[in-house]
Amino acid sequence: MTQLATNKTIKHVKKKRGVFQRLIKQWDIQLMVIPALLLIFVFSYVPMYGLLIAFQDYNIFTGFLDSPWVGFKHFSMFFHSPEFWTVINNTIIISLLKFCIGFPAPIILALMLNEVKNLFFKRIIQTVSYLPHFLSWVIVAGFAMSILSTDNGSLNILLQKLHLITEPIGFLGKAEYFWSIIVTSTVWKEIGFGSIVYLAAIAGVDPSLYEAAEMDGAGRIKKIFLITIPSILPVISIFMILAIGNLLSAGFEDILLLGTNPVLTQVSSVIDTYVYRVGINNQRFSYAAAVGLFKAVISVGLLTFANMFARRSGNSLW
Repeated sequence: MTQLATNKTIKHVKKKRGVFQRLIKQWDIQLMVIPALLLIFVFSYVPMYGLLIAFQDYNIFTGFLDSPWVGFKHFSMFFHSPEFWTVINNTIIISLLKFCIGFPAPIILALMLNEVKNLFFKRIIQTVSYLPHFLSWVIVAGFAMSILSTDNGSLNILLQKLHLITEPIGFLGKAEYFWSIIVTSTVWKEIGFGSIVYLAAIAGVDPSLYEAAEMDGAGRIKKIFLITIPSILPVISIFMILAIGNLLSAGFEDILLLGTNPVLTQVSSVIDTYVYRVGINNQRFSYAAAVGLFKAVISVGLLTFANMFARRSGNSLW
C-alpha cells in the first residue's frame, strides 16, 4: 500500500511538472490571456465584496464597515413579499420559453445553412442573420415598437390588409402578447450569432463519414441525424449546461424597454428588473443585493446539477 501511494504521489508530481513546463513553453500565448483574467478579476470577483450589504442595513453614508448587520432579514422580506411569486413565476416562464425556443433555433439554422450549396446565398443569409446581434436592445426595442404600433405599425397594416382584423391591436399594451414579443425579439436578435459556433463545429466533422453514409444510401436527413448532430453533440452539451445555469436570467434590457407599460407589470416583472426597480429606483440597496444573491445561488446550483447530469455522457464542463 505504501509503495502504491508513493507511485501515485510521483505521478501527481510529474503531472504538475508537465503542466508547469507546458505553461513555460507557451509563455507568449499565456501572456495574451492575462488581460482577460485581469478583466474578469476586476469586474467579476472584486465586486463580490459588495455582497456583504445583503446581510446589512446598508447606508451609503456610513459604508460597509459601519452599517448594522441584520443577517437574513432581507432574504426573509423577499420570500414574504407579495411580489415574490409573481416575479419568480414570470422569470421561470420567460426563461423556459427562451430556452425551449431560443436554444435549438441556432442549431437548426446552422444545420440548414450547412446544407446550402450556393456559397453566395449562404454568406448573405449568415450576414443578415447575425447582424442583429450587434444592435443594442434600444434599437431592437425601437424596431419592435414601430412594427407593433397601432399607428401605422406594419404588423397591424398587414393583418388589416389580409382582413384578419378590423381594428389595430395594441400589442405592447396587452399582457397576453408580451411573452411572445419578448421571446420572438430575443430569438431574432441572437439566432444568427449563436449559429456561428455550431457552423464551426460542423465544419470540423470528418467528410469521410458523409461519404461512407452516402455509399450506404443515406439521404440528407439521415446524415444530419446520424452524423452531424452526434458529431457536434459535445458543443451542444456545453452550451446547454451554460443555458441551464442561466435559466433565472430571463432578460433585463429587452424586458425593461419593451415592458414599460404599467399594464404589463404582472407579466413583465422578473428578478433582474425587480432588482433594478427596488435597488435603483427605491434605493433599497441591501434588499436588492439579497435578491440578486438569491438568484446567483440558485443559478450556481442549476449549473452544478446540469454539469453532473452531462458528466454521464462525458461532455461536462468540469
